[in-house]
Amino acid sequence: MRLRFLGGCKEVGRSAILIDEILLDYGIKVSNPPSYPLNGLRPSSVIVSHAHLDHSGVVANLMDLKPNVFMTPVTRDLSLLLAKDSLKITQGLPFGPEDVQLLMQQVQPTTYREEFQVKGYSAQLFDAGHIPGSSSIYLDGEKRLLYTGDVNTMDTRLLNEADVKYPDVDVLIVESTYFGRSHPNRKELEKQFVDSITQTLDDGGSAIIPCFAISRTQEILMILDAYGLRSYIDGMGIDASQIIERYPMYLKNVDKLRNALDNAMVIEPNQRSSVLKEPSVIVTTAGMLNGGPVLYYLAKIYDDPKSKVLLTGYQIEGTNGRDALERRCININGKMLPLNMELEYYDFSAHADDAGLKTIVRRCKNAEVIFAVHGDDTVGFAQWIQDNYGCNAIAPKNGDEIMLD
Repeated sequence: MRLRFLGGCKEVGRSAILIDEILLDYGIKVSNPPSYPLNGLRPSSVIVSHAHLDHSGVVANLMDLKPNVFMTPVTRDLSLLLAKDSLKITQGLPFGPEDVQLLMQQVQPTTYREEFQVKGYSAQLFDAGHIPGSSSIYLDGEKRLLYTGDVNTMDTRLLNEADVKYPDVDVLIVESTYFGRSHPNRKELEKQFVDSITQTLDDGGSAIIPCFAISRTQEILMILDAYGLRSYIDGMGIDASQIIERYPMYLKNVDKLRNALDNAMVIEPNQRSSVLKEPSVIVTTAGMLNGGPVLYYLAKIYDDPKSKVLLTGYQIEGTNGRDALERRCININGKMLPLNMELEYYDFSAHADDAGLKTIVRRCKNAEVIFAVHGDDTVGFAQWIQDNYGCNAIAPKNGDEIMLD
């Protein structure tokens, strides 16, 4: 087995790992400028773990090879949405609309635990609990390999926890995003979040909630609806919600999602200014403040101390969201604006925390080798694995090539 690590090592973003001729994910790092996986690969097959740009964002660039592409049906539809949006808003992408259409033709939709054959391996997808349709990828050939992708071991309002009843494996490739960090109690976090929004409205301000279009938008709408808060929704989360709603088998409770969507008020572009004339709760893209309608709202009320922006997800280094957290400023149309509105961060993460990651490792502790990827401290995680289980644990760097006999 030959492994080539092309992205997502000692970083979050542009995930790409080549197993012999099988490519696991092929994403973009959403930064300024964007970063791509390393070149030089010629995969015959691609398996996409889920529809987030850092895992699926440049698969369309491989279509000249006409690889077989495997993913869940909802991942296929959400990936198409993301690709079309990327072509609209991102300059210089290495693929065009015709490549996106070819990608959709190459996709072989695959459900959880359905066995399929791919270049000498029997493969399966396991529910990763991260976003609707997200998968951990299992390959069974000369060696048995599990790639967790982004995985969440806790229930949320939208999704059940990951299916971690994995077969035995010889090789584990595990994400490391929240190694060393614990998530807060979800119910307590929700109450703090809702209380803060309620206080903002009572003070006469607006609450701007930047969200990832896929999964986070829907979960936040469900939380607001459960607490009786009416909200507006703007941006790509509207289209993503319509897609996700069509796949109830990938959701925890589609009826609760539908109720939340029915109670949210959709904002058309020509309505944005009128919405801000009174205190409002606005759930909008983009989750890292790097584009989308959120920049319109922030440009209007960044100087209003009564209003608030509530970040709900991980902010990658080099994004507007990270600058907002660390420097309390934001780049809008090339101009750095100081944020005088309140700024809060809520850890509604869809990744396993320290305890969840260690549970996964414990289940796979008999693996011959474990690779820690996708995180800021993959070296620390690999060392923890080696210290506690005595197995060979490695934090690869981008460009590493490893042969396993």
